[in-house]
Amino acid sequence: MKTIGLIGGTTWLSTVDYYQLINQKVNEKLGGDSSAKILLYSLDFSVMKKLADEGRWSEIAEMVGEKAKILESAGADCLLLCANTMHIVAGDVRKSIRIPLIHIAEETTMQIKKSGIKKAGLLGTRFTMESDFFKNLLSGSGIETIIPRKEDRDFIHETIFSELGKNIFKAETKNRYIEIINKLAGEGAEGIILGCTEIPLIIKEGDCGVQMFNTTIIHVNAAVEFALAN
Repeated sequence: MKTIGLIGGTTWLSTVDYYQLINQKVNEKLGGDSSAKILLYSLDFSVMKKLADEGRWSEIAEMVGEKAKILESAGADCLLLCANTMHIVAGDVRKSIRIPLIHIAEETTMQIKKSGIKKAGLLGTRFTMESDFFKNLLSGSGIETIIPRKEDRDFIHETIFSELGKNIFKAETKNRYIEIINKLAGEGAEGIILGCTEIPLIIKEGDCGVQMFNTTIIHVNAAVEFALAN
């Protein structure tokens, strides 16, 4: 079994999900007392959020690249950034290491392409929804991306940081997310990308009448497949 390197803490809540889901998946496949081999570097989210809010992405890239090197030196065979937004700097991080970086948007794009969907709605932080790193990958596979209107983007962004990332889950917030998803479906979205690893903490499969792509699960499955490959 290969060792999975995780850079988490962005936020710690979704990083807990990564740790639990990876171990569950490995045990499902191997049985018995099997669990995953994981190395985790957990970042101080307050530092990362301040840098992101100030648009200091080159500093984020340098910081995350340094942590990636630490995990590689410690014996990680692959690397996962446990947040969609952090993939804005994934290209720079890849250049800093020799081990593969398993990219959440690349893996999600492959799953959407397999599904045959041609138009997908994207939810996430404002950084993810308004940046091109996800949209360009989807477009390259013939998939159109639509994002919520500005007031809805603002609501999603704010609640990710003020509620979901702080373990606060309100019924009214969930209902607003569902309304936003239904608007996107009404605009032609055949599937919805839960493009923030905190969103699946409040929106579950079956909450809406449209197919969901849980990026955390997709990322985890790709990591476990890599770790258990011969």
